[in-house]
This record gives sequence, C-alpha cells and structure tokens, in this order.
Amino acid sequence: GRAGAMERWTGRVALVTGASVGIGAAVARALVQHGMKVVGCARSVDKIEKLAAECQSAGYPGTLIPYKCDLSNEEEILSMFSAIKTLHQGVDVCINNAGLARPEPLLSGKTEGWRTMIDVNVMAVSICTREAYQSMKERNIDDGHIININSMNGHSVVPQSVVHFYSATKYAVTALTEGLRQELREARTHIRATCISPGLVETGFAFKLHDNDPERAAATYESIRCLKAEDMANAVIYVLSAPPHVQVG
Repeated sequence: GRAGAMERWTGRVALVTGASVGIGAAVARALVQHGMKVVGCARSVDKIEKLAAECQSAGYPGTLIPYKCDLSNEEEILSMFSAIKTLHQGVDVCINNAGLARPEPLLSGKTEGWRTMIDVNVMAVSICTREAYQSMKERNIDDGHIININSMNGHSVVPQSVVHFYSATKYAVTALTEGLRQELREARTHIRATCISPGLVETGFAFKLHDNDPERAAATYESIRCLKAEDMANAVIYVLSAPPHVQVG
C-alpha cells in the first residue's frame, strides 16, 4: 500500500518551506510520520518547535528540524541550504509551500505588497528549486522530488481584485513547474516535478490576506466546504509515493 511505497523515503531529507502553520505544518507532520528527516523553515520557528515536540512525543519515526529563514532574503535561503548540507548531506525532497497574498488590486495596490508576493511566491520558489536540484546533482541523487504548492488561482483569474496580483504570481508557479519538468527531462534525470493546486484550504491564509477584516476572512471559509490542510498533506504523500516511473504533474 501507500505506506510501503513511502518506505524508500525513510531517513531521507525533505525541506518544507512555510512549515509553521497551515498546509506546511500538516505536510511536515505527515512526512515525519513516514520516517523522513524534515527541515521545516519559517520566519518564526516557535510553532515549528512545538510541532517537533509533538511529533517526538507521538513517537513518529522521523524527525522535524526547525530552521529560521526569511524566504524574501536570498542570503538566508543560501545559508539554510549550506547548513542542511553540513548537517544532513542535502535535500532529497523540496516542498515549496510558503506563499502569501496581500490585498493589493492592480489599479490601486501598493507596490510593496506586490513585491512581497513576487519575492516569496516566485523568487523563493525558484531559488529553493535551483538549490535543491544542485544539492541532488552533486550527490548523484536521481530520484529526488520537487513539489510546488500552487493554487487554483494559478490556472484561472477570478473577478476578485484583492487576489489578482497573487493570481499572477501563481500563474508564474504553473509556468515554473512545467519549465522545471522540461529541464529535468532534458538533463536526463529521474528527479520529478509536481505542482498541487488546491482551491480554498481552511488555514490562516485568508486571515493574513484580510488582516484588518477578520470577519471577511472567516466568511471566506464559511462560504463553502473547504479542503483541510490534512487533505493537502495526503496529496503530497500520494505524489511522493507514486512509483519512480510515475510522475504526477
């Protein structure tokens, strides 16, 4: 079954960005449950430390290693990868989960909000992907996996001005994942690339988006039956446990 298919990842290293809350935390927990060494990064690590302690006391076979990193700063990303190399050899699975939306419409939005979205949703994903690939390549790892957590907003533009720029960054993720798949194939590697595009997932995402209107954020999640972070973790486990000759795009 699924657990058997995950066995080849036991003891291997996964990086999960934005691991302190929401989808990232659920994915990190699931990977630790399947025996992986998970480096979970975020700007504040106290929540990841708490999650690591929970995983340990639950007796999960893997380990969660909290790492403080501001993904909008390339130097911090590079020093994180070099620390992972020193302590754990390198990254075998890279899960680019960190992402955010700022409520900045195209006609009136603040440049700063746009730039933050570009930095985290596009630049950090690209930098982490490049560094993870180079880490695999230098160790001759040919079965690695890069998974981008995208969004339905990366495939269609909805008439909601507060997410238009966010949507543009997620369209970029769609193009980056497909470009990555082509480059990996061209390099004659069996490293796989996947993007997972959920609709609404019940997390703190909308509360960050509508940070001065918590009622609107709550209403977002009450409008329909949402996906849960655990559903996303299950999707990641499914994608990782597909046999080596199967790539779920």
